[in-house]
Amino acid sequence: MTSPTAPDVDTLLRDRADFIRTETVRLIEIAKVGHYSSVFSAAEIFAALFYDVMTIDPARPDWPDRDRFLMGKGHAAVGLYPVLADLGYYAPEALDDYAHLGSAFGDHPDMTKIPGIDFSSGSIGHALSNGAGMALAGRMTGRDFSVFVMVGDGEMQEGQVWEAALSAAHHRLDRLVAIVDRNGYQLDGAVDEVTGIEPLADKWRAFGWRVVEVDGHDVARVREVLHEAKGPRSDGVPTCIVAHTKKGKGVSYMESEPGWHLGYLDPVDGRRAIEEITGVSA
Repeated sequence: MTSPTAPDVDTLLRDRADFIRTETVRLIEIAKVGHYSSVFSAAEIFAALFYDVMTIDPARPDWPDRDRFLMGKGHAAVGLYPVLADLGYYAPEALDDYAHLGSAFGDHPDMTKIPGIDFSSGSIGHALSNGAGMALAGRMTGRDFSVFVMVGDGEMQEGQVWEAALSAAHHRLDRLVAIVDRNGYQLDGAVDEVTGIEPLADKWRAFGWRVVEVDGHDVARVREVLHEAKGPRSDGVPTCIVAHTKKGKGVSYMESEPGWHLGYLDPVDGRRAIEEITGVSA
C-alpha cells in the first residue's frame, strides 16, 4: 500500500477541520452554550496534529511512548472531543449527552474520565508548565515521545507561561512544542487592548526558544512546521509556533464579531453556519 501524497493529506486535513467545526455546532446545540470561535480558529491545528503529526494509538490511550497533547485554552475541548471519537478512542454516540449532568464530556476536558486526554485544563496558564514536566520526565525515563501544548494568545498574559518557557529552554527540552493560537481575541475583547503581548515572537526567542510564525489555517504549512518541530532536535532547543489565525474562521458573522467567544446559535443561524462551513445548502 502506498502512502498518501501530500495533496491527499492536505485535502483530508481540510475536510477534518470542517468536520471539527460542524461537530462543534452540533455539540453546542446539545449543551445550549459553548465556545464556537475559539474552536474554529484552532480547527486546522487540531486536524494536523491528530490526523498527521502525532504518534498515537487509540487502542492504547495510555501507551507510554505516545505523543502528548495539552490545551491551555481548554474551553476549545468541544472541538477536540469529536476528533478523539473519530479516531476510535470512544464511540461517537458517547458525545450525544455532551455537557449534560453525568456526562464525562464537559466544557473543559477531564483526563480522569476521557480516553485520549492528557491534561485536565480549566484555569488558564498551567498547560505549558505541565507540558515541560512531561517532556523532562520523558527524557529522564528514556521515553520516545514529543509534547505539544496549545495555548491561547490571551494566555500569554499569564506569568506562569513565561516561567515555564524559561525553564524549558534551560533544560533544553527539544521535544516540547508550544503552539500559540494567535487569533487576536480573548473573552474581554482584543488581546492587545486588554494587555499587549507584542512583540510576541521576539519574546519567545529572548526566552531561548526557536520560533516559527505560520498561517494557522494553511494546513500544508501547519503540518510542515509541526513535523519540523517534533523532536529530537540537534540544537536542543524547544519550538514555539505562533499560528496566526482568525477567531470564528469559517463562519462570516463569527469572524467579524468577537462576542462569539461564548454563545449559542438559534436554529436559523445554526443552519447558516453549517452551510458556510460545508458550502452545501441545508
